[in-house]
Amino acid sequence: MPDLQQRVDELLASHDPETTPRAIFLGAQYDAGLAWVHFPEGLGGLGLSRGRQTEVDERLEAAGAPRPDFGRNSIGLGMAAPTMVAFGTEEMKQRYLRPLFACTEIWCQLFSEPGAGSDLAAVATRAVPDGEEWVVDGQKVWTSGAHNADFAILVARTDTSVPKHAGLTYFIVDMTDPGIEVRPLRQITGEAEFNEVFLSGVRVHDRHRVGAVGQGWKVATMTLNNERVAIGAGHEREAGQIGLVADRWRRDPAVRTPGTHTELMRWWVETEVTRLAGERLRQGLEAGQPGPQSSAMKLAFAHQAQQVSGFALELAPEEGLAYHDWTMVRPEGGSFLGHGPGFRYLRAKGNSIEGGTSEIMRNIIAERVLGLPPEHRPDKGIPFKDVPR
Repeated sequence: MPDLQQRVDELLASHDPETTPRAIFLGAQYDAGLAWVHFPEGLGGLGLSRGRQTEVDERLEAAGAPRPDFGRNSIGLGMAAPTMVAFGTEEMKQRYLRPLFACTEIWCQLFSEPGAGSDLAAVATRAVPDGEEWVVDGQKVWTSGAHNADFAILVARTDTSVPKHAGLTYFIVDMTDPGIEVRPLRQITGEAEFNEVFLSGVRVHDRHRVGAVGQGWKVATMTLNNERVAIGAGHEREAGQIGLVADRWRRDPAVRTPGTHTELMRWWVETEVTRLAGERLRQGLEAGQPGPQSSAMKLAFAHQAQQVSGFALELAPEEGLAYHDWTMVRPEGGSFLGHGPGFRYLRAKGNSIEGGTSEIMRNIIAERVLGLPPEHRPDKGIPFKDVPR
């Protein structure tokens, strides 16, 4: 087998990074096993250690090669792909992974509901068996990018006679199927990046079930842990909000005072510690899938993003009053850093909700990491149909 660098050389030699269209280049990268090198051979990987992906990405970035569109397909790249490799059938992997990496098919996540946000196990969307199909009815909410999505990962209730965690099943849904309606949810930023999704008599074939019937909570937990790693763990120093503030400090002497210098250094150190902790977490992934520690990364990210975006307005308060546009748009992809400081400050408010609320992250850390006594849960052990709602 050619070594990793040789494979990169061959990819760049056969596909000019400056002229090859993104989808074609990314498809070739997948075929070469360089999409996710830690995935199995034939599925975009080479069965190598996860950390070696950095070697590939650095070479491709230096060559100016097209990169996956994480803004539009973060759900697919960061959540659906690893879940599919762990729990999906061989047919699913062969059908979905390549176009997912090439970003020719965009994914969204049908998890949260109006009555099941922080408590995801309380989802009420039903999937009822009908021969070789399941008939799905219900409502989902806060679905990022549903208006652009081709496919979705869905958690639905398939059994109400067992406790809530035991009665869930995980599916792949074609977002163009009859019975799916996507409505925009306008955010405080003015954009409608999120959506609510109504499912009415949507028919999903059983071959699109991921994992066993009733195994949905286990599959979804893996998806969510990967999501929290993707949200909370930045790879580069000064990535995200702190980088924008540090850059402003360096190029604009007018914002520099002893007080703001102290505040900047405080948040610079905190975000750098979080980045290094994230690097340690990623190194730990070499031994398996992400665990509850990813919740600490997501919690820290949300807190720091909100505080640092607020600090950016303190440096230049007048800039927070100049907003680019309040017209409602449905963006192609989500962005924590788009537009000006006023937008970034407002958008950061969602960081402590999306991907799991900060309150739930604290519960997970307390119970599953620190081993503290769990909260009292009156619905524990009770069949879902008997839980008061």
